[in-house]
Amino acid sequence: MSKDIVQIFDTTLRDGEQVPGCKLDREQKLVIAERLDVLGVNIIEAGFPVSSPGDFQSVEAIAKLVKNATVCGLTRAVKNDIEVAAQALKHAKTPRIHTGIGTSDSHIKFKFNSNRDAIIERAVSAVSYAKTFVEDVEFYAEDAGRTDNEFLARVCEAVIKAGATVLNIPDTTGYCLPDEYGAKIKYLRENVKGIDKAILSCHCHNDLGLATANSIAGVINGARQIECTINGIGERAGNTSLEEVVMIMRQHPNLNLDTTINSQLLYDTSLMVSRKMGMMVQPNKAIVGANAFAHSSGIHQDGVIKNRETYEIIDPADVGVTESSIVLTARSGRAALAYRAKIVGYELTKTQLDDVYQEFLKYADTRKEIKDDDIHQIIETSNIDLQSIS
Repeated sequence: MSKDIVQIFDTTLRDGEQVPGCKLDREQKLVIAERLDVLGVNIIEAGFPVSSPGDFQSVEAIAKLVKNATVCGLTRAVKNDIEVAAQALKHAKTPRIHTGIGTSDSHIKFKFNSNRDAIIERAVSAVSYAKTFVEDVEFYAEDAGRTDNEFLARVCEAVIKAGATVLNIPDTTGYCLPDEYGAKIKYLRENVKGIDKAILSCHCHNDLGLATANSIAGVINGARQIECTINGIGERAGNTSLEEVVMIMRQHPNLNLDTTINSQLLYDTSLMVSRKMGMMVQPNKAIVGANAFAHSSGIHQDGVIKNRETYEIIDPADVGVTESSIVLTARSGRAALAYRAKIVGYELTKTQLDDVYQEFLKYADTRKEIKDDDIHQIIETSNIDLQSIS
């Protein structure tokens, strides 16, 4: 049975760039956009054109550059925003305008000083106007995570009638639990007339560490687009991590979901974005962190040396990592020491290994990690005959 393809909407260059201190210049954005296109991203949100002349120029340049992906520009439900976005996207092979408005009672009351009916009118007007410029119009219901489901369904139904092709259901504050967010998507699938004419999209934030889980709950319940960023960068605690959702769907074939992402480029892309944004990836970050395939516990090392799958559910090569890393520390066992010693040129017998291991423990207790150069020194100072080592 063929798998359903979940569209990957990458917003690294828009939502991701909103991180303080991570401003990119136009040339850096072009390099990243080109890589995202090669990576297999379906939609690239290139920026918020009306926000500044520089952002307009970047979106315009990306629209000219990208060969395969849809290029998207963000707007508010404001005519001028939409006009500027349409102008910036005019050279795109496949353009999309992403417009919307807040729909939660909190946003309606405190942000807009408005009411529900007026919000629906503004939403419909924005989508209708965007539709005069492009065929592909995405509508975002900001703070949908805290929006009453019945009202959210009314909004979605109205914007579909106005021509929306994608419905973005953001958990803007990262508040939802996975079962709540999944149930919201399911409710919309079952209660919005004309829902078959639009794609439901997940845009989840990570304030409680649930962005990935919520996005997966969303696609399990019928959403077919995930909005995400490389390394999960974004406002506050970040957005859904592209590499995480891609590999979750790939590693769980029972979900019957997949993407068009070339996963072997994930690690290299992560490094590229990290360097250009000057934002380090935490070592224990899933999929692309420096420790994602590193093992320092003796029990784990022994298992991985015997069979990688004992402690690794992903083949490192599948995400572009050369190999697993056996890190020697005071917690490492004889198997790991013998493995690393062999790599640097020593084939130790069991008796030799026992002697070297005692010397190794003395070194390891004074260091965080034993390097290859240390192994040479450990063996040279051990009470063994170097001549007998092959």
